Amino acid sequence: MTGIWLPDGDGELTLGPAADWTPPPAPPRSRVAFAAAHVVADPLGDNAPGASAAVDWDTTLAFRHHLWRQGLGVADVMDTAQRGMGLDWAATQELIRRSATEARSVGGLLAVGVGTDHLDPASVTSPDEVVDAYLTQLAVAEDAGARVVIMASRALARVARSAEDYLDVYRRVLTQASGPVILHWLGEAFDPALRGYWATTHRDDATVTFLRLCTELPERIDGVKVSLLDADHEIGLRRAMPPGVRVYTGDDFHYPELIHGDEHGHSDALLGILAGIAPVAAQALAALDAGDPARYDALLAPTVPLARHVFTAPTPYYKTGIAFLAWIAGLQPGFTMIGGLQSGRSVVHLARTFRLASRAGLLPDPELAVHRMKGLLSVAGIEVNSAAVSA
Repeated sequence: MTGIWLPDGDGELTLGPAADWTPPPAPPRSRVAFAAAHVVADPLGDNAPGASAAVDWDTTLAFRHHLWRQGLGVADVMDTAQRGMGLDWAATQELIRRSATEARSVGGLLAVGVGTDHLDPASVTSPDEVVDAYLTQLAVAEDAGARVVIMASRALARVARSAEDYLDVYRRVLTQASGPVILHWLGEAFDPALRGYWATTHRDDATVTFLRLCTELPERIDGVKVSLLDADHEIGLRRAMPPGVRVYTGDDFHYPELIHGDEHGHSDALLGILAGIAPVAAQALAALDAGDPARYDALLAPTVPLARHVFTAPTPYYKTGIAFLAWIAGLQPGFTMIGGLQSGRSVVHLARTFRLASRAGLLPDPELAVHRMKGLLSVAGIEVNSAAVSA
């Protein structure tokens, strides 16, 4: 066994042997599951805050293949990929095209985010400009042949004056899409600039407007991704959706029970944490397909403390944790992020992430993981004296 002392308050951690998470033979049948993927920065790029994104394309795309091998779909160029936090429009377009090409090469499920983030919200003066921005990005996604997720818009939050303004913008965009889309309701915990989305800070009133849109245009909507971290609200919304409109949970705190569902139905999944726990999530979904909910629960239970830690406030910096998990799992060569976002969490926070990842069986090469974690602690100025622990 391998051991390491971690500065998270619990001291020494002894890692057991690597778990063997052989991918299931086929994607899940009973649930649709997208993992929201991050981007890997080019370590030789000038990825300072505010600089154009320099992406390690080979490793970024290899990570998507890792998710497809697990039978998961990939949700790309969404908030996990640092939309609005470093991934500029030029890199976004290239990632859409590259991911779509790779998805076709393996028959992988792919959906990409369409938003308005190439605009400076402060420069926008009317909802018409928001519509035009959405349509610009929609054209890129559809030209690449990708399924579409309509993301929330900071620009719309700034210029909309009423619920009708929101409805008008979304109606105009949805009727221009060539096929059904996924709507993303992203809460202010993930992006404070979206406070008051749907023209109100009262969730019940916002829900009325959101449901009105869904019931008016159900044929244009494959499903809705709800990222409000409120399980009861999601269950109520799920029960109110028109027939055929899915709810994709975006709740990284309560995903096991929401995906499992109840006698009235279940949520599908479009989650950032799925990218960090992909091998375990794939096995859990396979267990659900096989009618083994006890195994499903047992597999996912150790991932929940990890998810809640990674997504703790300030929640937008969960992206740092997702990249860190990929690094310690050996899925990328370095822990560097576009915009310098690797500094978004403290080394103590990351040490706790490491411990919880180990408990969840997410370190396929424990010796490599420990070697990398010791290096990070050393760079942070933390002395690590513990060595390997004999079994």
